[in-house]
Amino acid sequence: MLLDGDEWNACFDTMQREAWRLETLPVYTMSQEAEKLARFLDGEKSPDNYASGWMDEVRQWRSEGKSVGRVHIVTRPLSDYLRFEFEYYYRHHVKAGEEIRILDVTDRANPLPAAQDFWMFDRTKVVLMNYREDGTQINRELHSDDPAPFIEYQRIAITESVPFLEYVKE
Repeated sequence: MLLDGDEWNACFDTMQREAWRLETLPVYTMSQEAEKLARFLDGEKSPDNYASGWMDEVRQWRSEGKSVGRVHIVTRPLSDYLRFEFEYYYRHHVKAGEEIRILDVTDRANPLPAAQDFWMFDRTKVVLMNYREDGTQINRELHSDDPAPFIEYQRIAITESVPFLEYVKE
């Protein structure tokens, strides 16, 4: 089953404890980011007072005792997109309460070589995030089988990664 619009938003609206994401790509191509990405590549930095609807959502979920997190698998040198994502989003999202971690596989084997991007809600509902090679999203697909492999992916990803702020300090 493909999820869009209200069905996709309902995944976040109905979660009871946790929303968690695995990101595996060096670039995500989204038209709504094109202008901001171009400005970043021209040297513009994200303002310290950056705010977004996502950050508001994260703060609300955290106030309700829910957690929101992700692990992004990366290799160095970071792509332009990842440098942009770190500067414009991640550094602000962690301040809002999102638990962002980085799994750098530059100098070691990827412990999750077969894993694709996904969101997992309450460790019961998995949504596969399907992308083209250029990072353009194809669709979001509700996974109808056992979530156990994705719970294991999450365990490995968290165990093998470091918090975002620790990663960028180095």
